[in-house]
Amino acid sequence: MQESLVSATRAHVRSLMEQEGTGHDWWHVDRVRNTAVLIAREEDADVVIVELSALLHDIADWKFHNGDFEAGARVSRVWLESQQAEATVVDRVCDIVRHVSFKGAGVADEMSTIEGKCVQDADRLDAIGAIGIARAFAYGGHRGRPIYDPEQTAEFHATVEAYKKRSASTIHHFYEKLLLMKDRLHTSAGKRLAEQRHAYLEQFLEQFYAEWEGRR
Repeated sequence: MQESLVSATRAHVRSLMEQEGTGHDWWHVDRVRNTAVLIAREEDADVVIVELSALLHDIADWKFHNGDFEAGARVSRVWLESQQAEATVVDRVCDIVRHVSFKGAGVADEMSTIEGKCVQDADRLDAIGAIGIARAFAYGGHRGRPIYDPEQTAEFHATVEAYKKRSASTIHHFYEKLLLMKDRLHTSAGKRLAEQRHAYLEQFLEQFYAEWEGRR
């Protein structure tokens, strides 16, 4: 039953997200799923809960649903119940989907289970490194944000509402989120995987500023 539920969920999410163009597409979901399962096995977490949650984590992202952080959990619940998933599975997955998103530098994480931490770490890993950089500029372009504006400053968002309203350049987004990810991970496996990706962010910024200033 669980294997067929995972398979059906994978096909369902792919059908919804395959043509998405902001970096929150099916392949992002697939990478998060693969990484989350890898971490889950190291952490001895429930792989089925992790895989389902990873597959559904962006099915109704708040960024595309008027800032509604409950949208993902609602849509996930409708889907899982339509597949006759066990009530405990539905509740555990929806709780992870509800809390997975980063909500600002000054906003504490609310993920309480090891399964949720595996999914959240995997999602954050996909926000850093080479792929994370590519996704950041894809999303910034979608939102009409400049690549960089040296007259802007990065903000340490203390509340969810402040984070929702952010409108700085994509380069500033590195400081407001991406560079913070390494120290916001929960699992040993996630922290290990983050080291090289974080270093790549720093190398990219060094090169970017050198080119911006005409030093290279």
